[in-house]
Amino acid sequence: MTDTEPRGPLSGVLVADFSRVLAGPYATMLLADMGADVVKVEGPGGDDTRTWTPPARGEVSTYYLGVNRGKRSIALDLRDEGDAEAARELARRADVLVENFRPGGLDKYGLGYDAVLAANPGIVYASISGFGSGAGARVPGYDLMVQAMSGLMSLTGDPDGPPYRAGISVFDVMAGNHAVIGVLAALRHREATGRGQHVEVNLMSSALTGLVNQSSAYVAGGVVPYRMGNAHPSVFPYEPLPTADQDLIVAAANDGQFRKLCEVLGIPEVADDPRFARNASRTANREELRPILVERLALRPADEWFDLLLEAGVPSGPINTIDGGFAAAERFGLDPVVEVGEGERAVPTTRHPIRFSETPAGYALPPPELNEHGAELRKWLAEEQPS
Repeated sequence: MTDTEPRGPLSGVLVADFSRVLAGPYATMLLADMGADVVKVEGPGGDDTRTWTPPARGEVSTYYLGVNRGKRSIALDLRDEGDAEAARELARRADVLVENFRPGGLDKYGLGYDAVLAANPGIVYASISGFGSGAGARVPGYDLMVQAMSGLMSLTGDPDGPPYRAGISVFDVMAGNHAVIGVLAALRHREATGRGQHVEVNLMSSALTGLVNQSSAYVAGGVVPYRMGNAHPSVFPYEPLPTADQDLIVAAANDGQFRKLCEVLGIPEVADDPRFARNASRTANREELRPILVERLALRPADEWFDLLLEAGVPSGPINTIDGGFAAAERFGLDPVVEVGEGERAVPTTRHPIRFSETPAGYALPPPELNEHGAELRKWLAEEQPS
């Protein structure tokens, strides 16, 4: 069906992508990277993120480019019965359907789970919502709302300042990853039983599990965590500390690392001080320990300390802008940027995060133009399939 035969671990898996914006498209992009044939179904106006600028590459939103590689696009107006029938045929042929409409939003087009299941008993149907399909179904699912309502914003920012959102739509990305996990598990179940199933993911649940130790502090300990800026509630030092020129992240998260830190700083006796010898005591006495560390760190610039601490095995790192982050990944041999597509359509993109020794991720198809593959897909969907 495609010009370039997929070779990843999901080669042969057809994904009908009825999702928009971020969580769903991010999930389906990861599936495409792994070899799935992803058909991106868009309304006549296209995915909203096509117009989310600035920034842009040429006239195309970099937001859209960042989560839509590896897909083919077909524009279908589901209010038109002919287009709706084409969409239903795509769902009938698909191995996986991913959607992030408001719960029940596809039912009126014959594309809800029950209708698709009746026509395609093996379908793995993944729904992504903001707050689930129960009492929260009527609540719109925007990441900023979930950051606020889950409690994340109450933990982010200066202790004496207002709560802040994270710099990315962190729970959209997390829910997208959870959707991929659910799809892969359901495909494994289908392989064993022949039966598909409904996989439901919601941003709020992804948020609460993603708050990990902060969630556990409340659920298991009855403690409501509070905003601590860049400090860690349970570990010290584990935060930015000032050096001669700029802050440096120092993350000596266990007693051995702390001892090495003190040796590099030229204060080995501090590691034997009863106030600081164990993590619990360092955390309890952080206000006494911090100025001791800061005094020594002020003797050198951050880059020099980074190299010295790295050599000693003490976790640390500079606070980079995004360009510095990519430069660091290059330094570490991670090859973070790859080109997707060829010739004039080639687009630089961030490498798939998983490395496979036998079935590497592929980057054949650039993010599609709206309805770029509409003609070929409509022709294919109109063809009679062998029984």
